[in-house]
Amino acid sequence: MFTGIVEELGEVTAVEKLGDASRFRLRGPVVTEGAKHGDSIAVNGVCLTVVDFGDQEFTADVMAETLNRSSLGALETGSRVNLERPMALGGRLGGHIVQGHVDGTGRIIERKPSENWEIVKISLPAELTRYVVEKGSITVDGVSLTVVDAGPDYFTISLIPTTLALTTLGIKEPGDPVNLEVDVIAKYVERLLGDRDREDTK
Repeated sequence: MFTGIVEELGEVTAVEKLGDASRFRLRGPVVTEGAKHGDSIAVNGVCLTVVDFGDQEFTADVMAETLNRSSLGALETGSRVNLERPMALGGRLGGHIVQGHVDGTGRIIERKPSENWEIVKISLPAELTRYVVEKGSITVDGVSLTVVDAGPDYFTISLIPTTLALTTLGIKEPGDPVNLEVDVIAKYVERLLGDRDREDTK
């Protein structure tokens, strides 16, 4: 379980293609401190398992399902990535409940800089629109954010200077893909209400 509060901006140091999978080596001095085999680390919002680690780097295997559903397949050596370790039991939930299970990808449509923040417009897959509401929570590349405006096929977010400086959202350009994870509570509510409606029709 994660919170969407990125701990550091890491870097991909190697990518090994393994047919229907890939192995990434990533540099992250903060997230590798105390790391061990089998630990989880979120990379651009995708929960990955540490296969090996050492010298402030770790490796993770990414299967085809994850490569197809997320933007990790576009990563290459030198790519910057958002990194976060799981929330410690009893720790503060600074963002919102994030599973590290990407629901789909969007693309940055436009950026509108202001004096003290920046508005970013992102495309939204049709199957995810019902989960995104104004002032609701959404995770973009592993960053917990509040939806400013929810359109029929897009949403906007407002980024403060800290987010721009310390995450990939400060360097992404129009056309770049981003990983999206909608609020899991919305999905559970939908499922529960659907089951109740089916029971009522019996």
